[in-house]
Amino acid sequence: MYNFLMTCILIVAVLIIIAVMMQPAKTNDALSALSGGADDLFAKQKPRGFEAFMQKVTVVLSVLFFGLAMALVYLSSH
Repeated sequence: MYNFLMTCILIVAVLIIIAVMMQPAKTNDALSALSGGADDLFAKQKPRGFEAFMQKVTVVLSVLFFGLAMALVYLSSH
């Protein structure tokens, strides 16, 4: 069981990396990072389409990763 969970957590970790890398960049240039992004204050929009889907996939994979990690901790302590 431990080996199965370890394999699952490794697969989920790789999927999280892929999901995060597929998300579109939110800032356009380095100047907005230096200025604190004040010009983007009113440009906040609700993500739609592909961006919203990728955010949901990332959240689901993160929760799954956390659950698998807790299961591994429980199995290794008993």
